[in-house]
Amino acid sequence: MLNTIKRTTENKKPKLVGRGSKRGKTSGRGTKGQRARAGHKIRPMIRDMIKKLPKLRGRGKNTNKAFAIKPTPVNVAQIERVFTVGASVTPSTLFASGLISRVGGKIPAVKILASGEITKAVTIRECQITDAAKAKIQSAGGTVLG
Repeated sequence: MLNTIKRTTENKKPKLVGRGSKRGKTSGRGTKGQRARAGHKIRPMIRDMIKKLPKLRGRGKNTNKAFAIKPTPVNVAQIERVFTVGASVTPSTLFASGLISRVGGKIPAVKILASGEITKAVTIRECQITDAAKAKIQSAGGTVLG
């Protein structure tokens, strides 16, 4: 009968332990030593590398603020000295006349300030302007556009 067949020899396999077996290094016996102790951790190697980097000093609380490029100031006395009556004052004409210079290879934004006096009627375009400077230019007969 098939259900009564027995082997002539026993199926003996050696007990596998340690590195030569399927179980690996500790053979299911866990980790001993520092890694098994409560409360003590191995210091991460990446932390030592981070601690050796120099600290970045500088902007403090303002680290996330953009590096805004401030407009180049031009006084109305300089406009009086350089431009003629009826002239158009723009950042490009101010650059051509030598009152401003390039910043980072570009013609910068310009802000006109009220220092000095102006008697010539000029047209201001594409420039920021203070209220006092606007009043001086308009009293001289000039206009301020955008």
